[in-house]
Amino acid sequence: MNKNITFQTVLDALLDDSKPFPPLYLYLFSDIKPGQLKPLLKTWPQVSLARQRALLEDLEELAENDTLLCFDNLVRALLKDPDPQVRVLALRLLWECEDTRLVPTFLEILTEDSDFNVRAAAATALGLFVYLGEVEEIPAQLHHRVEEKLLAAARSTDQTLVRRRALEALGNSSRIEVAALIEAAYGEKDPDWKVSALFAMGRSGGERWGKQVLSNLRNRNEAIRLEALRAAGELALPAARPILLDLLADEEDVETQHEIIWVLTKIGGEGVQDHLMELLEMTEDGEEAEFLEEALENLAFTEEISGFDMFDIEAA
Repeated sequence: MNKNITFQTVLDALLDDSKPFPPLYLYLFSDIKPGQLKPLLKTWPQVSLARQRALLEDLEELAENDTLLCFDNLVRALLKDPDPQVRVLALRLLWECEDTRLVPTFLEILTEDSDFNVRAAAATALGLFVYLGEVEEIPAQLHHRVEEKLLAAARSTDQTLVRRRALEALGNSSRIEVAALIEAAYGEKDPDWKVSALFAMGRSGGERWGKQVLSNLRNRNEAIRLEALRAAGELALPAARPILLDLLADEEDVETQHEIIWVLTKIGGEGVQDHLMELLEMTEDGEEAEFLEEALENLAFTEEISGFDMFDIEAA
């Protein structure tokens, strides 16, 4: 980035719809300082809605690819933006933020926002704090408050998407009520509910859901099948390994192949390394080779952790 570029130049570019917004300017929104945030927020209402949304979508993509970037200061200020889609995008950019000061705002949005998509996004954001509460990294009282509000949302008459996202957010919770909600969702005829149930099962870390996850690895519904795949990886189900290896041999879609491979690296065990090495030797595609090398690294990490666990068990 040219140090001679002023932030006013960035603001002017935001307002100029006749030209594409320069991608390099996006980096200036990371860890934005109060002296820059104030004029940005003053200018924001004048920025076209299309550009506002496009900017936040670009920031989200950038944050996914570079974990050192942080746009929290900007998007916190947009949680009450007039546009629902801007509010949704702001929430999505905060889904990995562990600042407990956000919890009251998220809870208010979950219960009070006029748009159900925004309420659903707030429910997802609260899922992180359910997890943090389970590992005792936030006060128990705050953890309990988050769980209660999400339980109320999951049982409410709100839009289906809000209730589904609330259930998913509760996946990490050890509350006995959550298992019953997951079972009820799994039994629904609507496939979307089964997807949410499998998502919550994957987060639960509970062996009790192994049968349900395994039985959906070949489901004809793509969304259900993919969520079962991910849940098998999150739960590291050894029984899924032979099924996944068979699926990998038959799968033609590259993205789904990658999903299966990554799940296998989370499970590990007999035959996985050999199969990935074989795929690596066969490929002539540079990007595919890079992915397979990363997968092998993740598999090595899984096997190492598994080895430590076995050592701990034997030592005990």
